Amino acid sequence: MTNLRITQTKSVISEKQNQRDTLRTLGLKKIGQSVVREDRPEVLGMIRTVAHLVAVEEVD
Repeated sequence: MTNLRITQTKSVISEKQNQRDTLRTLGLKKIGQSVVREDRPEVLGMIRTVAHLVAVEEVD
């Protein structure tokens, strides 16, 4: 299964609480921080929720 590198690119200030919680669940706390997660439906749903705050790239 492929992996995704998720990088937070924008601040969560003035965002809704569910979007802040989603970023925390993904493991992101700071702008510029990256995490690697498996390409799973649950993770894709979380990415869709915060798509305007993160950058996603595929990693092998």
